[in-house]
Amino acid sequence: MQSLNQQPTVYLIDASIYIFRAWFSVPDSMRGEDGMPVNAIYGFCRFLTEFVERSRPQYVAIAFDENLTQSFRNDLYPEYKMNRELPPEELKNQFKFCKRLAEAAGFHCVGSDRYEADDLIATLCASMRKQGFRSTILSGDKDLTQLLRGEDVWWDFARNNQLQSAQVAEKFGVPPEAIQDYLGLCGDAVDNIPGVPGVGPKTAVGLLQAYATVEGVYQNLDAIPSLSMRGAKSLPAKLIKYKDQALLSKQLATVAYDAPIDTNADLLLRRSAEVSLLTELGQVMGGRGDGLFERLIMSSKLI
Repeated sequence: MQSLNQQPTVYLIDASIYIFRAWFSVPDSMRGEDGMPVNAIYGFCRFLTEFVERSRPQYVAIAFDENLTQSFRNDLYPEYKMNRELPPEELKNQFKFCKRLAEAAGFHCVGSDRYEADDLIATLCASMRKQGFRSTILSGDKDLTQLLRGEDVWWDFARNNQLQSAQVAEKFGVPPEAIQDYLGLCGDAVDNIPGVPGVGPKTAVGLLQAYATVEGVYQNLDAIPSLSMRGAKSLPAKLIKYKDQALLSKQLATVAYDAPIDTNADLLLRRSAEVSLLTELGQVMGGRGDGLFERLIMSSKLI
């Protein structure tokens, strides 16, 4: 995935998406040597193997959510993501194993108990852009499309669905830099971001196409009734009533670019796999790797 001007690519991976997908898609009857489930580990390992064999990446960072239930956003809004069920202990243990596996396979891994994986990816993306890289972000989370600029790519690997920065507006009706404004207005049920009640996706798009940002919408309340959209006349009253909630929702949906991690590009160069450690991890899995560990080792030798 190299551009015409040979701008190098860094791959930024949202680990949680692929671990959770594996947890739900691979039967938990798959057990390791101690009898504990290893289905999420297996699925994540399969994802990593397919990714490296397909992309041959040199620069990679894998972001992990160290805290699956809390982040700094809960200080702003305690209900943030509180609509989700708590992950079972069996899955929490597999998260830790997945990180050890990725590190042993030669990947640079980052995590924080205060910042979410999205924020770690955003911090890396912004820094790597300054260092001359374009980013390919592997995630199924549409919120991360707000990071795209220039030749950056958002890639839902499991569905083989890619979006370039110029395609975001075609998909969502607003450009990448307005995704957080879009979510600020219509909310995001997945993350329990409230938005403005009565403002749906189509209305949010119409407002942002007219006024660009949430702040721009509130600066033009008097003009909104003249917009050619359904319910335009009643919108100002709704927006005024929920102004604080709209601004808070945008803040919750906006990724942080200041996560406390080292962003030196050299750290993201994939290393040779630690064969002895991968072998040990494979034994813990009870030999359920189906040759994936060997393929990870081989791929690291081809860099």
